[in-house]
Amino acid sequence: MKLHNYFRSSASFRVRIALALKGLPYEYIPVHLARGDHKLPGYAGVSADGLVPLLEVGDERLSQSMAIIEYLDETHPQQPLMPHDPLGRAKVRALAQSIACEIHPLNNLRVLKYLVKELKVDEEAKNTWYRHWVREGLVSFERQLQALADQRRQAGLLASVYCYGDTPTLADCCLVPQIFNGKRFDVNLDGLPLTMGVFDACMKLAAFQQAQPANCPDNEG
Repeated sequence: MKLHNYFRSSASFRVRIALALKGLPYEYIPVHLARGDHKLPGYAGVSADGLVPLLEVGDERLSQSMAIIEYLDETHPQQPLMPHDPLGRAKVRALAQSIACEIHPLNNLRVLKYLVKELKVDEEAKNTWYRHWVREGLVSFERQLQALADQRRQAGLLASVYCYGDTPTLADCCLVPQIFNGKRFDVNLDGLPLTMGVFDACMKLAAFQQAQPANCPDNEG
């Protein structure tokens, strides 16, 4: 397998976590988004949408981090990233999509660049935009974790170590990169005990440490 990705891309980070959790080897191919490498003819010939991550598996090319991770989970079922029951899978997808569909699209690199270059928003206003939407999204995420914790308590179960249950899932693959990015932009992470507790639990695992931006070949610090 070959993974085209960028060390700061949270979507790429999600896939790196999934690959690491499953112990799957792959070739790391950097695509520098900030420099515009994804718009060059060479990459356009590989990626139809011109985005990262892109996973090459033999002659097949897979885009979109959520689809890639579910493909990996279905083809390499060891260390499953989705619950076995339909209700559990729906709950994990809801958590994951709260980040991947609600928070991330408002704050990815191309949106931030558009704010600055086309709408002439200054740096501080851009950062205020970023912090606002990430904070709003994470407060919502915290409420969802609390609702799940209440359900477990009512069922006589202990609180989950991770987003859903006692092993990392697709939801954790999405949460950790978002927290990394939030910290980089100085988002207020106070008052999110369950969310940050999950983050801390994940970062104790070798797979999450291995996949983080600082350990990528194209890391720039």
